[in-house]
Amino acid sequence: VQLQASGGGLVQAGGSLRLSCAASGRTISSYFLGWFRQAPGKEREFVGYINWSSGATYYTDSVKGRFTISRDSAENMVYLQMDRLKPEDTAIYYCAAREIRQQVWGYWGQGTLVTVSS
Repeated sequence: VQLQASGGGLVQAGGSLRLSCAASGRTISSYFLGWFRQAPGKEREFVGYINWSSGATYYTDSVKGRFTISRDSAENMVYLQMDRLKPEDTAIYYCAAREIRQQVWGYWGQGTLVTVSS
């Protein structure tokens, strides 16, 4: 699976941004498509994922109610809609894929930088 993330940029606190991730290479119907982020000087952390088949989503507590993951099955696209952004959301955001039956996120896209100014 090849993944290509895009959509990062600079936004003021309280604003919104939508990241996109294009998936290609194989059928991803039995995959989770997820988002991770890595802030400066910190370890990479999980943000959330979507079950490609069912559309079910899961989020880490710090983004619940503010971030929404969705997919476009026809275009093989995954989106991360980020609302009410905070300066602490500043990070490089990565999309990743994992087969549902596996434990490891085995496929990664390049990151896209999101900077939230206060």
